[in-house]
This record gives sequence, structure tokens and C-alpha cells, in this order.
Amino acid sequence: MLTEVLHHILLPEPPLDGMEKKCMFRCVREHSYKEIPIPMQNIPQIPLQPVDAVTISIFADNLFDGLLPDQGPAKRPMLGPGVPRVSAPLMEGKDTFAPILAQHGFSALVTLTQHGREHQVLFDTGVTPDGVLENMRVFDYSPKDIETIVLSHGHFDHTTGLDGLARSLGRANMPLLIHPEFWNRRRIVIPGRDPFEIPTTSKSALQGVGFEIVEERQPSFLLDGALLVTGEVDRTTAFERGMPGQQALRSGEWEWDPLILDDQAMLLHVRDKGLVVLTGCGHAGIVNTVRYAQKLTGIEQIYAIIGGFHLGGMTPEPMIQQTCDALAAFTPVVIVPTHCTGFQAVHRLANLLPDAFIQSSVGTRFEL
Repeated sequence: MLTEVLHHILLPEPPLDGMEKKCMFRCVREHSYKEIPIPMQNIPQIPLQPVDAVTISIFADNLFDGLLPDQGPAKRPMLGPGVPRVSAPLMEGKDTFAPILAQHGFSALVTLTQHGREHQVLFDTGVTPDGVLENMRVFDYSPKDIETIVLSHGHFDHTTGLDGLARSLGRANMPLLIHPEFWNRRRIVIPGRDPFEIPTTSKSALQGVGFEIVEERQPSFLLDGALLVTGEVDRTTAFERGMPGQQALRSGEWEWDPLILDDQAMLLHVRDKGLVVLTGCGHAGIVNTVRYAQKLTGIEQIYAIIGGFHLGGMTPEPMIQQTCDALAAFTPVVIVPTHCTGFQAVHRLANLLPDAFIQSSVGTRFEL
């Protein structure tokens, strides 16, 4: 499976003579390495192959609203005879519609057709062991059709669903693409409260159920260059500061870890429309992430920004305002803030970008 899906990974090495940098493309299919000298100024320009269309289906998010109508590219789930049923003895007929589960987490399935074949890549897996799996069942998707999983970062509200997927698959035998800092044990430190450690994914457990773990800091191509995982994101804005209240355990000591370097996004280029940027939490800063996407690909036009922007909780109002204003400046055609974006930021974006804004809801398919 790994050799079919993960075609090559861009690995910049240190500059050679100051004029050019050597880039190594690791061809997993051929188990070989090819070194190609590339001028330094061209390093950020990664040739992301355009696709004619892509569908992003939301399998985990903080909200489900069964009354939302279709809106542009957003196709909402409809109750009807095709929806699975669950036992409900007090109802006439003894059953009812299977529930669609919302949760404080995120997961999205990316589906595209290439060379006449449909491909599915899962981006994050939600906060509960079985939530994504159950929603896939309700929407008539099979985990066996997923070709690879990309995890945006190591926080448990994006990774716990691996448990249910592994049980459903029997033995995964599936590539799992992450950043090396993904494994960090972390805790939250809030003034006036005792620090508390958050759950961490077990590397040995994942390997034990058959996931083929691929760790990369650098940008990674999937599907013959049609899908790009950013790897570590450049931090360039003055106002996006990560997660100040977080620490990581390193060499037996808790250290401040606000940057969350494992945070990465997924990029696609829809032909004649522009970039699609898909984020999990956007801990690197959603503005940083979109700018980095433009830098990597050389594509300025932003078509859609979908995912968590991490502007909820105790995010200061000035940071919410600066971030939303900067997002509006990208003039996306579609913007879908999800998960950890927060009430204030969601409503500000809805006001700033009324034609582009679409409310997220579990089960929505974005046909882009």
C-alpha cells in the first residue's frame, strides 16, 4: 500500500556552495534515492499537479445541524429511507435513524479521481475511538477504501479515532503520514490550576496493528503530486503565537512547547480555481499556513480554506481580529471554519466574507 500511495518526498538539505541547494526525492516505489540540484530561489516552488475536482467530507467536527440546507459546494446529509436504523423500543416500529455524531475533534475524507481511479485520503480521525467509524457507516463509506491517513498533529482530538479504524480493518497495512514531533507527550498549564497531561498516541501500538508510519518534517507528495502535505509550516506573522499554555516532555523535563511544530496542512490545486487549504487545528497559525501554501506552490489564488483555525477558548480579541482580517485579505471563494475556530472568530468571518462563508456540520460534503 505504501508504495502505491506515497510517491515521493521532498527533502531539502543544507545549501551547497551558497548558489544552489540539493534536494533529495525519495522514491518509495523504487526504494531508491535521486539527488537533483535545484537553484535556491526555486526551492519553495513545488509543482502541485492540478485536479479537476475534489470532494472533502466532514466525518468529525464540533457541530451537527440536521436542518442546514445545501449551500453552493456544500451538500448536506438528508434523512430518508437509506439512512441506517438503530434500535429504539419505545418508538413505533422499534427503531429510529442512526445518530450522526458530533465531537470536539476533526476528521475529513479527501476524495479525488485521477487517471480514471478514485482515491481516498483521510485527514485526522477525531477524538473518540468510534465516532468517525460510526459516521462513516451512516454515510455509507468503508474504511477499507482509504488509501492513506495524514494526521495534522499529535493532539488526541485528531488521533483517537485510529483505534476504531484499526479494529474495523483487522490489520491496517496502511500508510500513516506524520511529523516527527507528533509523538511528544504534552500537558496543559493554566494559571491557578494543576497542570494536566493530555493523551498521547502510542507508536508501538500503531505499529502493532499494522500502520506503516512515515515521519517527515518536509513537504510530502501523495497521489502522483496531486496532493501535498506541507510538513513543518513557516511562522511569519507577528500575531499568531501557537498555544502558549502547552508544555512537552523532553529528556525527562517539561518544557514550554507553544509552537507545536508537528502542525501541518494538506494542499490541493483545483484547476482554474486555485488552492484548497485543509487544516486540523491550524496551531501553526492559519494565516501562516495559507501564506506557506502560496510560497510552496507558487499559486497565489486561494479557492478554499477549510478546517480548524484555533481561535477559540482564551484567544485574545485582538488576535482574532487580526487573523480574520488577514484571512479576508486572501479573498477565498470558500471559507469553512471548523472545530476549534471558536464562536467569535466564526461570526467575524461570516460577517467579513458573507459570500464565501459556509457553516460546517458533520456529514457535509464539499464538492470543490
